[in-house]
Amino acid sequence: MQLINDLEIQQRIDELKDQDLYIHLEMTTGAYASHLDSSKHPAATFITNACIRYSNGSISGNGPYRVGLKMKQGWVYSEGLTHYVKGETGRLIMAGHDSQGKLIVSLQLSREPF
Repeated sequence: MQLINDLEIQQRIDELKDQDLYIHLEMTTGAYASHLDSSKHPAATFITNACIRYSNGSISGNGPYRVGLKMKQGWVYSEGLTHYVKGETGRLIMAGHDSQGKLIVSLQLSREPF
């Protein structure tokens, strides 16, 4: 993965709009966050292979970045994105890593199931 190029990500978001897509959205503070430090609150969100179609999408921020996808009946929103996989065709894979390189958030879109 490499650091997000927001112009390239916006182009990829635009290329994928108005299509039936599979989404993978994941957020975690770490499965053992409270195991090593009781002041940490463990939290996680995970959804994979749900189908979405968005009519408008954008990336914003100066890094970490936010991506919002406007659907007919709602929104998908992800914040804290720092990296992406360059060279993917037909899918967009983005992730956010903390200062220690640990995965915090992942937002992936694809024409095929994950």
